[in-house]
Amino acid sequence: MTSSQILAETGTRDAPDAEAAARRRALQERLHAVPFRPGIWGWLVPIAVTVLAGLLRLRDLGFPHRLIFDETYYAKDAYAMLLAGVELEWPEDADEAFLAGDPQPQMTGDYVVHPPLGKWLIAAGMRLVGEDTAVGWRISAAVAGTLGVLLVALIAQRMFRSVLLGGVAGTLTAVDGHHLVMSRVALLDIFLMVFVLAAFGALLADRYRTRRQLAARAAAVTTTRWGPVVLFRPWLFLAAVLLGAAVAVKLSGLAFLAVFGVMFLCWEAQARRELGVRPWFAASMLRDGVWAAVTVLPLAALTYLASWTGWLRSSMGYGRHWAAENPAEGVASLVPEWLRSLWHYHAMSTEFHQGLASGHDYASTPWTWLFMGRPVSFHYQSFDAGEEGCTVERCSSAILDLANPLLWWAGTAALVTVLLLWIGRRDWRYGAILAGVVGGFAVWLLFPDRTMFFFYTIAYHPFVILAVVAVLGLLLRVGAAPRRNTVLVLGFVLLVVAVSVYFWPLWTGELIDYEHWRERMWLPSWV
Repeated sequence: MTSSQILAETGTRDAPDAEAAARRRALQERLHAVPFRPGIWGWLVPIAVTVLAGLLRLRDLGFPHRLIFDETYYAKDAYAMLLAGVELEWPEDADEAFLAGDPQPQMTGDYVVHPPLGKWLIAAGMRLVGEDTAVGWRISAAVAGTLGVLLVALIAQRMFRSVLLGGVAGTLTAVDGHHLVMSRVALLDIFLMVFVLAAFGALLADRYRTRRQLAARAAAVTTTRWGPVVLFRPWLFLAAVLLGAAVAVKLSGLAFLAVFGVMFLCWEAQARRELGVRPWFAASMLRDGVWAAVTVLPLAALTYLASWTGWLRSSMGYGRHWAAENPAEGVASLVPEWLRSLWHYHAMSTEFHQGLASGHDYASTPWTWLFMGRPVSFHYQSFDAGEEGCTVERCSSAILDLANPLLWWAGTAALVTVLLLWIGRRDWRYGAILAGVVGGFAVWLLFPDRTMFFFYTIAYHPFVILAVVAVLGLLLRVGAAPRRNTVLVLGFVLLVVAVSVYFWPLWTGELIDYEHWRERMWLPSWV
């Protein structure tokens, strides 16, 4: 029976329960919405890899007790927000006093270019654990990174309908150095990653829930020419809030909002096409697209605006009174002053981001990210024999934002494979993975002269993992020897773990022989 015949039949009469159930099952299969029930293992495996991830991220989290790389901005900003609700200016030599537990910010609003939410999350950890400890300003990142491992495991499990592949995705994420390092420093990008990943998971949940409802309604009740409609979509609304939160961490989250929006509309149009709706594209745009526009966009915007509450309530936030000092004329005078001031602030921030082209030793271009050409050194100290426990001629302590080379390079190859598979098979899962990569990677190609860093890739790191898992999932189904293929998949995971053990000292600042550090510099650009 074709999808047109199914729709025609369900639109003319109500069938007995058994026949309706059969049609509903057929529609679920057509819509890729057959229920998946992994049982108790579907929770035990993801929880186990999450516990592993938490242990790795919390171990010696307070080392080093210093502000490394951009922590000098975000940790102090977080403290200022606890104090005044907004970012404040600091003296040039403020780091030493801050580390000594005697922070002394100036009570003057500071101009910053990133929205407040990520710094509020860092501040929450400082309030919970302590404002004068490195664990305090890093704990929120560690929690976010650990939560990200759980999300990756659950998302992979559902996408590929396999507890094994979900566990593989979680394990690969848990032991990867890029994810580990970004989970152990007080930077904003790990929060962007977790909100984007959670939004992606919510969109997946909405896809499955809505398609099951569409199948049930198309099979059991009379439908219109445009097909059934589902208005109450809690997972979609949650995705809107999470995407708004992603933008509230970094404005680059806007790229994910746009790309995921296109992905969502493609999913909806494809669902109506499978139901036999004609014209399926127009029906999807008028029903699903309009409804998403009037719900998702306002929810995301309100979430973003809520993150600026401290600035809006403050009397000392940078630029807070710009509108009062620059009265508007004509129609612009009808816009509230607080909104005009906030708009002006964002105009300055956008100009800054577009014009940022200062040189930096660890800057890199997006095309080099695919091969990990220039990782970022967050911390490096060298010691001679007898210093800080060094028992050889020379020792090194390093924290290098370096991904597991085997995993990252396999991920690049997997992305190419997934792209080819998507072109050839049009499997929605491959398209979804590519959408996540486009949202986190392609946006930076629009600013070729801007100063950029490899650690920006953490935003789409989960989708690199999903690409690897997608290829491993294909391997499991190749040939007539599933057990042998399973051994190959597990062997790859063990090899990745072994490589992670080898590079562990470079991710955690462990004191090692300088020669051993040099041995791990596989590419000249890593030094």
